Amino acid sequence: MMNDEEQWLQKLTAEEYRICRAKGTEAPFSGEYNDNKRDGAYRCKCCGETLFRSENKYDSRSGWPSFDRPVTEGIIRYEQDGALGMRRTEVMCEKCGCHLGHVFDDGPSETTGERYCINSLSIDFKQD
Repeated sequence: MMNDEEQWLQKLTAEEYRICRAKGTEAPFSGEYNDNKRDGAYRCKCCGETLFRSENKYDSRSGWPSFDRPVTEGIIRYEQDGALGMRRTEVMCEKCGCHLGHVFDDGPSETTGERYCINSLSIDFKQD
């Protein structure tokens, strides 16, 4: 019988595993969805849960797909992250624990003021 780690290693590519399960980060401006402008939903790479919508995506010029809010309250888990000598708030899929990225308070002031900075390798896109 396989354990969870073995199942993730089989389901994900090595780079997806490094980001989603080992809490890595993809290089800025390298992700598939950074410049995506199509309408649709962004889903968790690991479990398929819908996390973000295109209408909440904006160009933060950070190099990662950025959203001002998740699709609904309670869909994202938040944890303080002190790695790399910085104080940041890590965001993960509440359903499966997939590491998505971080949330910052420098987003658009006309909406939520939040910037969910998400790794493209942590999500899949489904066009409307």
